[in-house]
Amino acid sequence: MRSRTALDAETILAATEDVLRRYGPEKATVLDVARALGVSHASVYKHFSSKAALREAVTRHWISRAHGNLAAVAADTSSAAPERLRSWLTALFASKRAVTSEDPQLFATYRVLEAEHSGAVADHIADLIEQLRVIIADGVSSGDFTSVDPAATARTVFEATIGYHHPVHAAQWQAPGADAALQALCTLLLDGLRSR
Repeated sequence: MRSRTALDAETILAATEDVLRRYGPEKATVLDVARALGVSHASVYKHFSSKAALREAVTRHWISRAHGNLAAVAADTSSAAPERLRSWLTALFASKRAVTSEDPQLFATYRVLEAEHSGAVADHIADLIEQLRVIIADGVSSGDFTSVDPAATARTVFEATIGYHHPVHAAQWQAPGADAALQALCTLLLDGLRSR
């Protein structure tokens, strides 16, 4: 048990992850988090108004940590849009696969939390589609991609690649040939987007 003189949200989120890993989302409580921190549960509630608020914050924190590198790939205009799109899709797949294999118990917990906090997931998906929209809009502006509606095309690309980022497909991500299959899909998508 840890004792802290200054308790902050980041410390609480880290402790909550440990508690969720240990007890699972069904049994973990705010009292368990407080015990792990060596504080009263009222101290935790000063930072998070409810168990639901704490769990949503943990979900958002995990999503941000797991996929934070994608925004940088989308914004890197030193690469042409076609290369950026391929790099972004490859990075998305790599980050999804990493979170499933590095800590499968915590990943299973987050699947439950994501289902509970669809707002966090909806915001995450909206962020990802916006990153795709930026890349596609840059490709249209540069003439690398045919004139398309970047927002609609971004959603289509996201949905076309769902097998490489939706958690329901996680069991397939370790299969031999998964990387090659994604690259083949990227080539198909890029061929369809290129200006004629």
